[in-house]
Amino acid sequence: MRVRAHWIRGSSYATAALVCLALLAACASGPVRRVSEPSARIQQLTVQADGSWSVDLRIENFSSIPMRFESVDLALEFDGGPVATLQLQPALTIGPESADVVDLTVTPDLAGKLAIADALAAGRSVTYSLEGSIGARPEESRLRNFDIERRSALSPTPGLPGVLR
Repeated sequence: MRVRAHWIRGSSYATAALVCLALLAACASGPVRRVSEPSARIQQLTVQADGSWSVDLRIENFSSIPMRFESVDLALEFDGGPVATLQLQPALTIGPESADVVDLTVTPDLAGKLAIADALAAGRSVTYSLEGSIGARPEESRLRNFDIERRSALSPTPGLPGVLR
């Protein structure tokens, strides 16, 4: 009996050692490198004195690795009608599961100017959509184009004339 009990105890130590080695081997491969589609939304739109808009565009990186955002080409629509194009080459690296904001100046068409002026005068929201693509490069990889479709709304900001968030 005595020998058998010793063998069982020794076996449990061996099993625990194997489990520890398996866990170490699993950790040796490093974190998972997941590339997810980014997103974009308007964080703030400010009407300038000359009628142009200053647009703060929030670019969101949902990947588990840093991404370098090379290009943005998005059509801005209000109520299904195009009003402006948001195009830029931000050359911006955004860390994993993080976001950053880029500012661009846009010259809207007449329908866009009227929609924003009406929303500001009435103190109501305006719905918008962004459709197009964002070109991003996962670290040490080739450029990939991601299709973007976003629908949301902007509302006048109390105390800040000409500003919608």
